[in-house]
Amino acid sequence: MSFPVAIALPDVLNEGRKKSLISLLSDEDLAVYQTVREKIISYGTDVVGWLKPYALNNDPLIRRRTQEIVDLFLRRNADDDFLSFCLTESADLDLERGVWMLSQTRYPNININAYEAVLDGYAADLREKIDPKSEAATIFGTLNEYFFGKVGFKGNEQNYYDPENSYLNRVMDRKMGNPISMCLVYLLLARRLQLPVTGIGLPGHFICRYQTPTEEYYIDVFNQGKLWTKANCIQYLIFRNYNLQDEYLAPVNSRRMLNRVCGNLHQIYQQLENPGESTRLQRYIFALSK
Repeated sequence: MSFPVAIALPDVLNEGRKKSLISLLSDEDLAVYQTVREKIISYGTDVVGWLKPYALNNDPLIRRRTQEIVDLFLRRNADDDFLSFCLTESADLDLERGVWMLSQTRYPNININAYEAVLDGYAADLREKIDPKSEAATIFGTLNEYFFGKVGFKGNEQNYYDPENSYLNRVMDRKMGNPISMCLVYLLLARRLQLPVTGIGLPGHFICRYQTPTEEYYIDVFNQGKLWTKANCIQYLIFRNYNLQDEYLAPVNSRRMLNRVCGNLHQIYQQLENPGESTRLQRYIFALSK
């Protein structure tokens, strides 16, 4: 008969005890590992500082298990920060900051400055190609050729409900995403170019709108930047049996857009039967709905 593994571990950490914990962390017996893992976690966030160097250890098991514990605490911190952001920011919150903070709740080690530099680089390339005074069709012909052709962004039709379609870092890594995340990248790029582009939250689909005193176009970013007219939008709503409500064609503020990203993720995690992640997203939705 086998009995649960019992390991007596001290409650006060010193260098010798830290080394003992690390040594036990590499034990191939999963029961031993789980016991040691929970003990390390019980010491709280302070363990991150002394655990981090072991993420570069020669032992691959120690590297992986150490990094997993460090990431657990980093994700908890990112979760707290994002919840605070959602609760305290206004309707016109900093959308770019918000989507990066959301990404950190899942990928806490991302280099946000590096991703922003990539977007800055795209914008710098396009400034040399686009005359803001040109007609909309000319502007978006050039922008779309660059965005979808040269850079290679595309809507992820094959795996539409992949959670990675909703995290901006993974969208930029893979050059693909769902409608709202594709619009997010497009919108952040348009803002850098000072183009009058906003997000439009059609039911079941998300697009962008370009509007000046003389021109108005809707951009289906998920479908290679196809330009729609207002009539096309109305046809979309009628074909899918939606009522013709003005709010469907009204610009979505930053708070509502971020909430929609979270709502998509919440539904995806529910479909994947991942209650931990689903509950996490539910908290964000509740905070953003206040």
